[in-house]
Amino acid sequence: MKLAGVTAKQKKKFKATTGSKHDFPVSPNLLKRQFEVQESDTVYVSDITYIWTHEGWLYLAVVLDLFSRQVVGWSLSNRMTKKLIMSALRMAIWRRRPALGLLFHSDRGSQYCSNDFKKMLNTHGMISSMSRKGDCWDNVVAESFFDSLKTERVFFSNYVTREEARRDVIDYIEMFYNSNRRHSYLGYVSPKEFEKLWLSKKAA
Repeated sequence: MKLAGVTAKQKKKFKATTGSKHDFPVSPNLLKRQFEVQESDTVYVSDITYIWTHEGWLYLAVVLDLFSRQVVGWSLSNRMTKKLIMSALRMAIWRRRPALGLLFHSDRGSQYCSNDFKKMLNTHGMISSMSRKGDCWDNVVAESFFDSLKTERVFFSNYVTREEARRDVIDYIEMFYNSNRRHSYLGYVSPKEFEKLWLSKKAA
């Protein structure tokens, strides 16, 4: 690598996005690291991350279908509030129309524990599951997506404005990750292709 003038990309410093010091009730960990599911729209996982721009932080919330690892909902904002994750979930519901009983797994941040978000889950017949305190491995699929996003697109990008970062993140999610990025867990096909193949087999 030295002879070729090639250097490895290095991860940047960690910034916490989970505020678990609150008085809201916390849901039990019902997922229990069972990351393999057999049907789409039965288990969603969600998390929040941050992206630096010269205008300040831009926060991203995503909702992934654990079956295909597809990002089915996302939201971007300059504030990390409950509205951020509610908007991401609203997109997932509008796109996918999941049946009652879906398991929704997240960390125990105040946004996910808020009364309004819990009410939204209940309204749509979803069951809340939360990671144990300080255990990122309980939500490793969402963490893995953020790692891919930052390593493949965000790190070493110099976003001048939040709008520039927003466009780039949306392009990564919709045009690359969901549609074209090959995933080792899925047999080296993209999330959308994996669902397409699964539906074809199911209809046969």
